[in-house]
This record gives sequence, structure tokens and C-alpha cells, in this order.
Amino acid sequence: MKRLLLGLFCVLLSGATLAAGPNAVRKRAQASMLVTGSVEVAPDGSVRGYAIDQPDQLPPVVVDLIRKNVPTWTFVPVLVDGRPVAAKAKMSLRMVAKRIDDQHESIGITGAQFGQKDADAAEDISYKNHPSPQYPGLSLRAHVSGTVYVLARVDRQGQVTDVAAEQVNLGVYASDNDMAAFRKDLAKASLAAVKQWTFNIPTRGKEAARDFWVARIPINYSVDGYTPVAKYGQWQAYIPGPTEFVPWAHKDQLLAGSADATPDGSIQQIGQGLHLTTQLGGT
Repeated sequence: MKRLLLGLFCVLLSGATLAAGPNAVRKRAQASMLVTGSVEVAPDGSVRGYAIDQPDQLPPVVVDLIRKNVPTWTFVPVLVDGRPVAAKAKMSLRMVAKRIDDQHESIGITGAQFGQKDADAAEDISYKNHPSPQYPGLSLRAHVSGTVYVLARVDRQGQVTDVAAEQVNLGVYASDNDMAAFRKDLAKASLAAVKQWTFNIPTRGKEAARDFWVARIPINYSVDGYTPVAKYGQWQAYIPGPTEFVPWAHKDQLLAGSADATPDGSIQQIGQGLHLTTQLGGT
């Protein structure tokens, strides 16, 4: 794995304009992959069992890390009519490898989300109209790719009333000022598009009576053959952006886990699913 990750980090940084020294660069560059599956939880919140999708497509070190950590997790017990019950949920895990020095890397589970398992579509928000954002000029001219994780507050008419960029990850490394400009550029294009989107709101279930819903949505920008979403089981190099505090989504945001654990093409309805109470783990 060490040789593969070193190659990924070199590809990420090649041809870039560096504003910091090599040690700072190594600390900021990451290689990640998103692993999906499901988890079963006992009435007391302990893990009863889990499954990961296509384990034969994953590096053995990733499978082993999940095996060591997932069984130790504890969740907030799921209540039905006030009584704790067993539950099963979809699971997505963000695996991240970081350079420590020229000889070592660390790998850990840095983010997780646990959604509803085979939920009724009428219980979740879904897209009604969502045209793709236009690629912003600054980032396009500079050949910048990346992913913007957007938080959107949706009202009972299915309209977006508030929107914010929670995190922007980039596929290039430049000066700090340039990277801030690229993140702002991609975020601005994403927010302008999402403000015009409309959604179908929940019509059944416990969420149907809410005054509004908060959704987390990943929006990808790709140029020059780079894709922010790697093939399942492959490492993808990128520079993570800072996580922004969103005041109107603060409480739900804390319950929702890591932004970049949101699978590509999905809508995460914040507040739904299982809530983890223990640390994720890593080595």
C-alpha cells in the first residue's frame, strides 16, 4: 500500500504551485475511498453484525481495519413506541490514508453515515428538478476538479430556503490563496444552482410533519480526466477543505457525521438513520 499511496500523492501534487514546504504538503494531501455496506444494531445499541459491499474489491488493509473497529461501536438505541428495538441501516465509511513521513502512512476511518435501510421513498426527500451547475470559469480555466458538499434547507413547498457549502475538496494543490479562490468559485456555482432546485418532500412517516428538512448533497466537478469519485475499492488523492460551521443546521449537522462520507449521487436527509456514540477508529 505504501508504494501505491506514494504514487497517488505524487500525482496529486505534480505540476502544482507550492506555497508551503514539503512537510506541510505531506500533511495536507490525502488518499481516500468510500466503502459502503450495512450494519445491524441490537436493542441496546451494540453492533450485532455488519456487511460491506464487494469486499473482494477492497484492499485487505481496509477490510481488516473495518473488521477491527465496527464490532466495537455503540449507537443510540432505536426506539419504537418508546421501546428499544433491533435495527438495520445502510452504512458508508470514508477511509483516509495520510503521509506521516517518507516511510510511513496512517490509515483510518474518518467519517461515517448510517441511513435508513430500504426506507419507503415517501418518507424521504427526493429530487423534483435539479439541473446540473455550470462549471465556473475560474476553476475551469485553471483545470481544477473537486467536490462541493452542500447543505440545503427545504420547506414544505419543496423550495430551498437556505443553502451553504459545508466542505469543498480539491483535486489539485496550489497556494493557499489560490486554493481558497478555487473553493469559493466551486461553492458559488453550486449554491447558485441548488437555490433553484426543487424537491419532493416526505408524505409519510415521522418526518412528514416537519416544517423543513435539511439535506446534504455532494456536487462533483471534473476536468482533464480527473474524477473526484474513484472506482469502488480504489484510492483517490485529494486535498480536503475545511468544514464550515452552518448556524441554521448546527444541531442536525452534529448528528449527521462527516460530510465527505456522503455517497456520490445521493441525498442525505440530515437527522435520519442511526447515531453513533463511539469513535470511528484508525491505525
